[in-house]
Amino acid sequence: MTNKMGVGIIGTGWVSGEYIRAFSMNPQTEIVAITSRSKDHAVQKAQEYGLKKCAYFWDPEEMMKMPSLDIVCICTPNFLHADQTVMAASYGKHIVIEKPIAVHWQDMKKMKEAVDRAGVTTIVGFVLRWNPLFVTIKKLQQDNIFGNLFYAEVDYLHRIDETYHCYPWSKKKETGGSILQVGGCHAVDGLRWFMQEEALEVVALSGHYRPDFEQDTTITFVVKFKNGAMGKVCCSYDVRCPYIYNLELYGEKATIRNNQLWAEESFPGQQDWITIPITTPDSGDVTHHPFPGEVDHFVDCIINKKKPIVDLDDAIKTFEIIEAVDRSAEQGGQPVQLPLGWL
Repeated sequence: MTNKMGVGIIGTGWVSGEYIRAFSMNPQTEIVAITSRSKDHAVQKAQEYGLKKCAYFWDPEEMMKMPSLDIVCICTPNFLHADQTVMAASYGKHIVIEKPIAVHWQDMKKMKEAVDRAGVTTIVGFVLRWNPLFVTIKKLQQDNIFGNLFYAEVDYLHRIDETYHCYPWSKKKETGGSILQVGGCHAVDGLRWFMQEEALEVVALSGHYRPDFEQDTTITFVVKFKNGAMGKVCCSYDVRCPYIYNLELYGEKATIRNNQLWAEESFPGQQDWITIPITTPDSGDVTHHPFPGEVDHFVDCIINKKKPIVDLDDAIKTFEIIEAVDRSAEQGGQPVQLPLGWL
């Protein structure tokens, strides 16, 4: 045995491979176990990533009992995340929770209680926070390039169909949740990450344009923040175009639209948009996302006993907005006030 932290992966789908790769790259961790409903899938995943010392399980709880296991990475279908998080916390494991953290709002309370009781470190898979464009914009904010933001638009437009492994359970409301929970949460989290304010009220409208989905498949909402700023998010699974992640921030001193910056105070005499030559979050392919950055941050937080930038508590705030939005849409656009509370 080594002194590395042992990592167990639950689930062998698309995103699990990226976590295996990211944890394998980190010098402080190693993959010690994979859990899957199919042992063949677990073995295939291990072979694909060259894992030579790896145990296999079909029951997640049996994996939790491993003395060498320190971190559990939950990459299973959405409806399994809550129970598996509670289980991992009960065994004192640090936890990576792929989004959405849960399908039902009340389940998030159970997760929070279990994690708080166990005192374990968590991180939720809002991996775009490590995207180079996100990192660059955050640095511009810290340098006060924008001044106060008063409006933002963040859109997630991505057609999920039979070509995606998640499609069979994503199209069902009970197992997949709303489209904001499944994919649009990246847009809602991006909005929160840059606005850095508590949401006070949302108003949403949605439409159901695909018979293969039980949920509404296009939803748009506006949100009012505590400081008076506003934001808009559109999420759609109906689009017929490549994946679009649109990010626009409007401040009192500057504007950014994806990688196009207008900042006359910082660049006197500016005559055209400045193009920032940087990787943007414009792909739905998980191999395009910066999982190593997320994992390295998580491991550093465990070792140095720091709070991750997007732990369970922080992610719940994103999903609280989503819960309010879904309620508003179900009520035909009635305003919903935040915070919601757990009742």
